[in-house]
Amino acid sequence: MQTRDIKILLVDDEPDILEIVGYNLSSEGYQIITAKNGVEAVSKAKKEKPHLIILDVMMPEMDGIEACEVIRSIPGLSNVIITFLTARGEDYSQVAGFDAGADDYITKPIKPKVLVSKVKALLRRLSEKEADVEEIMKIGELVINREEYKIVQKGKELVLPRKEFELLALLASKPNKVFKREEILDKVWGNEVVVGGRTIDVHIRKLREKIGDTHFKTVKGVGYKFVV
Repeated sequence: MQTRDIKILLVDDEPDILEIVGYNLSSEGYQIITAKNGVEAVSKAKKEKPHLIILDVMMPEMDGIEACEVIRSIPGLSNVIITFLTARGEDYSQVAGFDAGADDYITKPIKPKVLVSKVKALLRRLSEKEADVEEIMKIGELVINREEYKIVQKGKELVLPRKEFELLALLASKPNKVFKREEILDKVWGNEVVVGGRTIDVHIRKLREKIGDTHFKTVKGVGYKFVV
């Protein structure tokens, strides 16, 4: 995909941020769409179908966390990359953002060159996700629909939080392959996101409870694999 074909939705209630960030990204050739609050962001996301959304957390009418949750529920936007842009660096904001379905987190102020580099890295992640993973995977008794974020097991639909879903989809994309912990963190959480060392273990435990313990095998000191 050419740079000029990539749409980026930039959402912030500060005009200066929209102008500065928008200018630096448009200078790289990206199509920039702006919104001043969460309500406007949801509306423009539906209409424009952006490839990347840079979303402020603290905004009037609808904050970034709520806007992210709404956007994730819109058909056709399940794969859009969403990163928060905020001056707040507290851990609880980051956790809330990831729970809402965010892919990454950028703390402002950020230097223009660093921002551009970050955006390119996020867009590469989108390309890899689209190229490497089938939208609908059938593995044994499981059907994993990435487009609709839906899991069906033995005819019964299961609802999983976003990160649990992405972890399952990654492992199940190549049954019996051992995914190293570093690779899992990079592809599910992003290599620039700081998460606790036991984050993967906690999510695997939850998947074992919901999908079945026999499907997930721990390779001590290396990582995990999905067993059919």
